Amino acid sequence: MSTTTLVRPRPPLINWLAVTALMLGIFAIVTSEILPIGLLTAIGADFGISDGITGLTMALPGIVAAVAAPTVTLTTARLDRRVMLCALMVVLAVADVLAAVATSYGVMLISRVLVGLTIGGFWSIGAGLAGRLMPPHAVGTATAVIFSAVPLGSVLGVPAGTLIGDLAGWRTAFLVLAALAVLVLAALLMLLPPLPAHQATTPRVLLDLLRTRGAGIALSATFLIVLAHFGTYTYVTPFLQDVTGLPPARPSAPSCWRTASPESPATSWRARPPAPACAPLS
Repeated sequence: MSTTTLVRPRPPLINWLAVTALMLGIFAIVTSEILPIGLLTAIGADFGISDGITGLTMALPGIVAAVAAPTVTLTTARLDRRVMLCALMVVLAVADVLAAVATSYGVMLISRVLVGLTIGGFWSIGAGLAGRLMPPHAVGTATAVIFSAVPLGSVLGVPAGTLIGDLAGWRTAFLVLAALAVLVLAALLMLLPPLPAHQATTPRVLLDLLRTRGAGIALSATFLIVLAHFGTYTYVTPFLQDVTGLPPARPSAPSCWRTASPESPATSWRARPPAPACAPLS
């Protein structure tokens, strides 16, 4: 006589919290990836290298991620997706801690290689899990929530990390990201159900996909867009400081001016009405 095991449906709230945990994981990854943009000059000054060489902290994760995405997909095709996501979040936490304690630029680049591995692996696995966590009518909304981590990392994560770096040092910013990765790891462990692989991806599937004309065009366009975007965006901080002459704090707080406090030799902040861009700072 055969027996049937009934699986109790998960409450919708738990499913949405799982989706949110995935979103926060991608948020932590995106912020870790592009945080050096806001801290480029500080990192370069600490290691005694030029801004151009420091830019490798942005280029290296992208190159590694491009290789890691298909590699991780193929080599872990039969593993539980929950286990893989948690393992990759551990790698991200280790990478951020390694960046925070790096004693040389070489160690810093090793940490960025680990970030690139996490980017490629987590994206290739987590981006399409909404369909396995949510009922059909909510898959579109859940997917939008997961992908909202990308702009949130750019418009919230990087400015917040840059502010922390300005106040407490760039290493502290990476430690905060490591703590966030640990919190996300705990959330994934508690909220994600077991997600065994349904269909293993084979090299033949990927090769057949790459041979299609549409995939080639899409990949080429994406490569050029991302190259142009990050090629410019990476060096926006030294450009604003060295070319336009803006002080480090002014781009992130245009309505405030740094002034000398008569009570203290340290600098302080006070709000002022908007002034012309060429007005001298008092």
